[in-house]
Amino acid sequence: MSQFPVIAIVDDDEGIRDALSDLLAVSGFASLAYDGAASFLSEYPARRFDCLITDIRMPGMTGIELIELLHDTGQSLPTVILTSIVDERAHARSAALGAHAWLTKPVTDERLLAALASAIHTQLPHSDFKP
Repeated sequence: MSQFPVIAIVDDDEGIRDALSDLLAVSGFASLAYDGAASFLSEYPARRFDCLITDIRMPGMTGIELIELLHDTGQSLPTVILTSIVDERAHARSAALGAHAWLTKPVTDERLLAALASAIHTQLPHSDFKP
């Protein structure tokens, strides 16, 4: 089992997945990247994650549909939305479903890492983790 927080990255853009994986690795996180909601769901909840980073627009199931499914099935996985779209309805819906942050691409490393740390501390209240 990893001693680092484990982050699931769900984004259909391979470059984004690779960049996020690299950033997380040098920032003290472990991560697994998925090209869409279906590939993520094939491993979740059997695999433990401390947080989910997801895009909104993806082929098949959208990021909003993914967090709706998790919410509707009682899964409490802290979620950070990382997207290039500006959609107030989707933003409001993600907040209503409990998403911890909505970040618009491009985002600074510092802002993303702060959102992850906040989401993880919410999930793990006694954690000493600090990025």
